Amino acid sequence: MAGNSFGKLFTLTTYGESHGPALGGVIDGCPSGIELDLEAIQNELNRRKPGQSAIVTQRKEPDTVKFHSGIFEGKTTGTSIGFVIENTNQKSHDYSHIKDSYRPSHADYVYDQKYGFRDYRGGGRSSARETACRVVAGAVAKQVLKGIQVDAYVSGVGTLKLDKPYNQLNLGLTETNPVRCPDSEMAKKMESYIKEVRSKGDTVGGIVTCVIKNVPVGLGEPVFDKLHAELGKAMLSINAVKGFEYGSGFEGSTMFGSEHNDAFNTDGTTKTNYSGGIQGGISNGMDIYFNVAFKPVATLIQKYETIDKEGKVVQMQGKGRHDPCVVPRAVPIVEAMAALVIADYLLQSKVAML
Repeated sequence: MAGNSFGKLFTLTTYGESHGPALGGVIDGCPSGIELDLEAIQNELNRRKPGQSAIVTQRKEPDTVKFHSGIFEGKTTGTSIGFVIENTNQKSHDYSHIKDSYRPSHADYVYDQKYGFRDYRGGGRSSARETACRVVAGAVAKQVLKGIQVDAYVSGVGTLKLDKPYNQLNLGLTETNPVRCPDSEMAKKMESYIKEVRSKGDTVGGIVTCVIKNVPVGLGEPVFDKLHAELGKAMLSINAVKGFEYGSGFEGSTMFGSEHNDAFNTDGTTKTNYSGGIQGGISNGMDIYFNVAFKPVATLIQKYETIDKEGKVVQMQGKGRHDPCVVPRAVPIVEAMAALVIADYLLQSKVAML
């Protein structure tokens, strides 16, 4: 299986399955001498881990990260940073009923067709549990990005959507509720809605918005390695993501050029920021902001029809512990992937100046 690595200079390679002994990864390209706050890295994992509230999967995993290399006396050495996250609460028998059947909108069928064999326990390698490794690497990347702030929050659940732009919200309130929505009234509505959906054995999707502040001018390349293209790739590599838009996004297609153009101030900043902090594939120093759309979780705790390996129609019903809505736990994952992209491009820009 190819495609287990991300990045050019600041890179992450991950390994492991949802119900294997452990997940882990190797971070390469991290500069030496970075003093790492290991508690902050663990806190990022705690934001993503299962069982943290009543509206997420109740799988109980401590998700404790252990570093095996690349760190000495609290600082990075410049060599490969190896880490592992042990799985301690597997219930593989919860998936025995899908051994010979394919769950709709899962990777089951395509895995069998591509590899001729699959780990059916929680989706194996295709499980969103792999994203724990990304959160670890993203937490390290955040500490490389001194002064650059990466913040994400839930801006939509189903048909419930915040009608305020990020600069009219107090993002410091994001972690004050289990939905991770910085608007307390909307957060209550979203939480109630997710609980209602869960009670019906169904699932619902949503939107995570991310804002990156204090990005210097000049990150990104003008042709194939555009900064927004790499951010899009990073977000679309996350499980359950169905869409990515930055700046004015799809709404910009309804505007006239005369209202969409970002007029300059004399200091090079712009009066508006429909460009989303990126012009011609290169950061312009303004805030970078984008939305990431997540589909409803494919596993339903209700009966439905599907097919088995022989192409026969069979009845199936989801078992085990699943999220009725992934977006609250996706917030730190979106932040992590954004941090990885910015750290990688920041290092590339420094190499280009040598």
